[in-house]
Amino acid sequence: MATSLPAFASNSGTSVFSRDATPASDSFSLQLFVYAIVIGIFLVVGSLGSYAVIKFRSRPGDETSEPVQIFGSNQIELSWTIIPILIVVVLFLTTARTIFAVQDAPEPKSSIKVTAIGHQFWWEFQYPQYGFETANELHIPVSDPQSPTPTFLKLSSADVIHSFWVPRLAGKTDMIPARVNEMWLDPSKIGMYEGQCSQFCGTEHAKMLLRVYVQSRPDFDAWVKNQQQAAVSIDQQGKAVFESQACVNCHAVRGTIANGRYGPDLTHLMSRATIASGAAENTPDNLRRWIENPDVFKSGSNMPAMNLTPEQLTQVTAYLATLK
Repeated sequence: MATSLPAFASNSGTSVFSRDATPASDSFSLQLFVYAIVIGIFLVVGSLGSYAVIKFRSRPGDETSEPVQIFGSNQIELSWTIIPILIVVVLFLTTARTIFAVQDAPEPKSSIKVTAIGHQFWWEFQYPQYGFETANELHIPVSDPQSPTPTFLKLSSADVIHSFWVPRLAGKTDMIPARVNEMWLDPSKIGMYEGQCSQFCGTEHAKMLLRVYVQSRPDFDAWVKNQQQAAVSIDQQGKAVFESQACVNCHAVRGTIANGRYGPDLTHLMSRATIASGAAENTPDNLRRWIENPDVFKSGSNMPAMNLTPEQLTQVTAYLATLK
């Protein structure tokens, strides 16, 4: 299923020329078919035009009077009517077949189910089969053709229209408030796949990034087991400061009084590679700067500056850094 990558796209994590899942491969095959037809049309029309220009160009000694005019040709008129109709019909049927193959794929019992919700400007991922939720980084198992384990996603939005797009795995699908769209992924290779929101959704649309981690089934099961655990921290002082602030109104940390739903779940915050939906690496230093002033990484985000004292900031950061 995976194929070689053109040199001009080899360094891009979101290249449409690299496909590692069936939906992306089917879409790319359709693109190549359309490109072939369009290039064929260009070559035929360009060749005929060039032939006419060269064949019938004015030459020295030609009479200056207008040449004999020929009006009407049933054969030519039929050809430029029937051939475009046939091309459109072929494109329609091929596109319809690809759409139905992708959208109506059967869902096996072994599939993983995920509910993805777009927020300004981050991603919420719920795993109803396993009873937990996470944010911004989607983990799914690799799908072996011998024992397929595709991931079926239900997509919605909590505010405005977003669009879920991981080019190497599937085409984009819109996330619309009060509506549920669906898509599926069956990655054939283990690795990290980059994606982003592809529908303008506000000031920080460009930094609404996401990562899809495709893992072996044992690694995925180990990740699920860790995510199912409640938060465990020996930093009781930092925990007390965190729970005394407005953080608990927006964020949830399982096993504590924090039960907010407006912002990302922080139960296993430090198990993620990034913060602010991919805007910065998840390090204690960046985490501290993010809490102190979110505009440093994401101007226009909906997270307010908490105006903590330096001591409180240190304590909250130390506490959050233990949430693995």
